[in-house]
Amino acid sequence: FAVLKFKPFLIAHCICFCSDSRVRGWFLLDSYLPTFFLTVVYLLSIWLGTKFMKNRPAFSLRGHLIVYNLGVTVLSLYMLIELILSSWEGGYNLQCQNLVSAGEADIRVAKVLWWYYFSKVLEFMDTIFFVLRKKNSQITFLHVYHHATMFNIWWCVLNWIPCGQSKCFFGPTLNSFIHVLMYSYYGFSVIPSMRKYLWWKKYLTQAQLIQFLLTIIHTLSAAVKPCGFPFGCLMFQSSYMATLVILFINFYIKTYQKRPSRTDMKKVPPVTEIRNGFHKDYFAAANGVLNNKKAQ
Repeated sequence: FAVLKFKPFLIAHCICFCSDSRVRGWFLLDSYLPTFFLTVVYLLSIWLGTKFMKNRPAFSLRGHLIVYNLGVTVLSLYMLIELILSSWEGGYNLQCQNLVSAGEADIRVAKVLWWYYFSKVLEFMDTIFFVLRKKNSQITFLHVYHHATMFNIWWCVLNWIPCGQSKCFFGPTLNSFIHVLMYSYYGFSVIPSMRKYLWWKKYLTQAQLIQFLLTIIHTLSAAVKPCGFPFGCLMFQSSYMATLVILFINFYIKTYQKRPSRTDMKKVPPVTEIRNGFHKDYFAAANGVLNNKKAQ
């Protein structure tokens, strides 16, 4: 009777603290310490690295960046293809998929998702390259928050929900597709002759926003019509994606909002200061021309 009485508690305790038996023994998953340690090293590298590079010349690293971005592009393409094939093999339901019904296909999904988790620590190099190249303006809160949290969140995902619904199927598939485009862009951007073809950066950011919104919609659809996937995980994912939407919209507005053109900047404002029949800026411009002539 005592065992029956406490059985619900034991089950709940196991759900919260016992990792999925299908991933036990996998590299980096049995203990949270390596993931936590690597995240701390990442954050310290940003802080100490920017201080170290402050009075030093920036590194070019063009060759390293080409190899790195090509490697991440190929890995993302592999994950995209493998996620599509494995979920198709398992007959995954697009609206909602539980954790156990697909058998061996679930294991196949979990294996490719381990690579997805591992790719998040590889992507820490995005920031390290920014530090070494002194691109500090690109080390934003959004950038660091996204990289640091994704690596840690995916350790939890692989341990407790390594297959099934959105976080383990739909979201990573979309994200792998976006990363194929994104890291291709980054790779081309370090090749001077290719930069004239990179007019689509704005649309890449729009694609990232659409990705987050689609993932939220897909996740909430599983909450409306449940299939046995943990409800709390669905709510967490939706909330986390909402933070990314807010931060990316803020980034988009700051980056792509209309800047005043050179023509607009040259226009004389309606209220002006007049001296001797001329606008004061005339004298500033004339002085600049005169000074240049004297210098010559």
